[in-house]
Amino acid sequence: MWSGPRNISTAMMRAWENRADTVVVDEPLYAFYLLRTGLPHPGAAEIIAQDETDWRAVAARLTGALPPGATVFYQKHMAHHLLPEVERDWLWGLEHAFLLRDPREMLLSLSKVTPNPRPEDTGLPQQLELFEEVERRTGRTPPVLDAKDVLDDPRALLGRLCDALGVAFDEDMLSWPAGPRDTDGRWARHWYASVERSTGFEAWHPRTGALDPALEGVLAECVPYYEKLNARRLTA
Repeated sequence: MWSGPRNISTAMMRAWENRADTVVVDEPLYAFYLLRTGLPHPGAAEIIAQDETDWRAVAARLTGALPPGATVFYQKHMAHHLLPEVERDWLWGLEHAFLLRDPREMLLSLSKVTPNPRPEDTGLPQQLELFEEVERRTGRTPPVLDAKDVLDDPRALLGRLCDALGVAFDEDMLSWPAGPRDTDGRWARHWYASVERSTGFEAWHPRTGALDPALEGVLAECVPYYEKLNARRLTA
């Protein structure tokens, strides 16, 4: 699942992890991304020191055998972690899906934690590039979800996603126990307070507030990426 930041990506990971047949991994390319970019994200030094920073080793893990009893491996990825230097061949043995958020809402949230975000920090350019490559290689449209649609009708949209991936829908995806998970990235204490309190998908509410005028150009660049993907999204 390729998402951008400040989305419902961790809640979506919770939904899949609550299935008995599924194992999950949380942003496995993050340490590599932090090492290469040098960005001062919270806990960056600890993440780089303790998590895998070699993308080839990460790719080998992501394409390896599943644990006994598991038939689904749900990988939560941030699309912007897939830097240009990462070779792509290992990706083509996986099924890909995409999770969107309206870029104005994303930037309103992202700008609170990332000073001067750039278009590439939203993950939208990378999502569209990967979407088009998957479509070209497979001849099929990979599933795209918009966060608003999921929050408005989780049962319908998760059902559509499962159908598109050839996986049976499981009612256990709609709710989960509150609290942290051993599978959460070590950055969870900086970012996951809200999802740790959650027991399911919360109703969508529009994010209010004025966007910094300095980000209007970033928004204008992001909108076409979003609109191209959103036009292909699954609906209820």
